[in-house]
Amino acid sequence: MLCSIGWQGRGYSPEFTENMNAIVHGRLRADPQTPVVFTVMADSICGPCPSRRGMGCTADDRIGRLDRRHAAALGIRSGQRMTWAEAQARAAARLQPEDLGRICNGCQWLDLGLCQTALAKLQQTG
Repeated sequence: MLCSIGWQGRGYSPEFTENMNAIVHGRLRADPQTPVVFTVMADSICGPCPSRRGMGCTADDRIGRLDRRHAAALGIRSGQRMTWAEAQARAAARLQPEDLGRICNGCQWLDLGLCQTALAKLQQTG
């Protein structure tokens, strides 16, 4: 969820970037009432990721830690459903941009500041 909020078109591969653009720009941002389901397995976002292996990932340990921190900070569980608008509102209400340094520790994109900026913007417009 936080990765989709902060998405700025930089991905792990051209195929991953194209897929993520289609999901984030083409669905979530185009229609905030889009339903989302949270999962602990590889999902539609992970589809073309070069690290995906079946329903998992070559980086399962690192991704699992990130997912657990995200879920705890956002108060979500696997299988939970909500609209994209509700997910964004939850992130805006529960987190501050500076929280991402702890929650997203280990993410290669963290130091770029994209997610912190996107969360701050979400809070200003929400």
